[in-house]
Amino acid sequence: MIQGIFYARFLPQEGTKIVAQSPPGCIVPVTTPGPNTAPVPSQTISNLNASITSSSTTPGTSTTTPAIKSPLFDFAVLSEYIIPREPFRNRYITVTDPDNKYLVLGFPVSIPDPRYHRNEFIFNFGLVVDHDVDQVPYERVVRRLAITFAEMERQSGYLSQDQTKAQGECAWEERRDKIEDGGFFLTRRPIESLLEIIKEDLNNYGECMIPVDDANTINMKLFPYHPNPPEVKSWHVPVAKMKLADIVDPTWDLTLQKVIAHIDGVSDVRRIAFQADVSLELTQLALRHLLYYDTILLLDMFFFSSCYAPRPGIHDFIANVDGMVDECANYVCVGALRINSNDNDKYSNPRSSSTTTLNNSSAMNSFSTTPRSSSHHLSTSPNNLSPETHSHHPTSPFHNPSSSSSLLSIERDHRLPNYILIKLMTTFAPSKTVMEWLKMHMDAGIDVLRYVDVRRLVQFGVIKGCLYRVHKHVVSKQYLASLATGQSRRLTEREAAARGGGRRDPLQKYTDGCHCFDEIITEMDMTEAEVMERLKGFRGAPAGDLTVLHR
Repeated sequence: MIQGIFYARFLPQEGTKIVAQSPPGCIVPVTTPGPNTAPVPSQTISNLNASITSSSTTPGTSTTTPAIKSPLFDFAVLSEYIIPREPFRNRYITVTDPDNKYLVLGFPVSIPDPRYHRNEFIFNFGLVVDHDVDQVPYERVVRRLAITFAEMERQSGYLSQDQTKAQGECAWEERRDKIEDGGFFLTRRPIESLLEIIKEDLNNYGECMIPVDDANTINMKLFPYHPNPPEVKSWHVPVAKMKLADIVDPTWDLTLQKVIAHIDGVSDVRRIAFQADVSLELTQLALRHLLYYDTILLLDMFFFSSCYAPRPGIHDFIANVDGMVDECANYVCVGALRINSNDNDKYSNPRSSSTTTLNNSSAMNSFSTTPRSSSHHLSTSPNNLSPETHSHHPTSPFHNPSSSSSLLSIERDHRLPNYILIKLMTTFAPSKTVMEWLKMHMDAGIDVLRYVDVRRLVQFGVIKGCLYRVHKHVVSKQYLASLATGQSRRLTEREAAARGGGRRDPLQKYTDGCHCFDEIITEMDMTEAEVMERLKGFRGAPAGDLTVLHR
């Protein structure tokens, strides 16, 4: 958001001067005139520290005491950067105020011409924005202001003429210049009015179209800056941050529409391409477009044989910062079983219970996908649950056969206590697969599969920065040595005969340590167990040469 906008000039006798600013007083202090008081011109460096005395009141007139608005920063400190020295003119510059609160964005322009005093006209149109605001979208605005007014000055002396005329008349009144050929009067906006309209329109609408005179119009628009999206791999899993079906327009690219229809948070890119009947390259290109506009994110494929480990963000989850644990419960809990004391039959056969619900659609709609400072939300439909979430058993999450009768009078809900969710999230370990993690909690009496969608729990942890995926890579020392020397080992005659020719094992190119198992599984169309079996019988390397690394 633009906090202030100004127009500065370099005057030979006075130095750097703020000619116009919006809002008034944002750069240099100004007095607020009363109803019958003429406005006070902007101050220069020479009189910044001069005391401002109250204007005397005339009997019979109603005036107000002049008020001073506090500037955003100390202009005396940054004045030499508002109109900098020669090497910094005619280029985009940014300046941070001493308090590190605001950024001053400017484009000082120098127009050499003999008609000016000292043969040069120097000015700068600048913006003041918060220090933590992305300044890239505003760079084009600053450049456009400098280029537009520089060209208007070269053609008609708009800025220098405006200053000359303003010395003999009120700067706050709109002047009417006679157009000779048309024979009529046209209102010409003063600089102060232009700056105010530019600031308000850009802040409220993100664009502005302002006629300056009969021949010039200022057209500007703020375009959000998006970094180049990462490369989309065939083994990535796209997850939507919003309901894409609600924003799809029939005029969109047909390939993009077909790809969006199959983004469910479970399918990998290769499967989406197959289901949408689109080539893999076009699917990856379409997903990069969605990534560019920050509508999806990419996750790893989920397997029960995968390993996950906690990250430092797990501390925020334990502390339930911004209700993160409650948010997790609303997303990962999948079923509810309500039991009454006189409902023994329903308890013994939950499938026949009319009060048993397997889907919590209201809780699964969305959760924020980035750390708590972000406002983006992820939405997934209930039909994307993994198969294990539909299995339910007539046991509580803390099942104890001896205490089953005492639980009949308790209403069991799908909502697990926070400390159980924290325990589930914090017990992931790099050396423990999801299956081993699940078995550990099942043996401890927590029926995880009945109350928690494991895939969603892992997905939530990864998105929130609580967990990270521990990938597996296979490394062949012999293959690495051949790559280092620039030679790839050829198969021996016996190896070539055993393989039915001179072709090397297709898995060999994945043994350099740079390819994770997800890539091998996707590109080779094999399961992880099949990959491990192939590696055990790998003939492209001697026994003991292959090593599987977790990182």
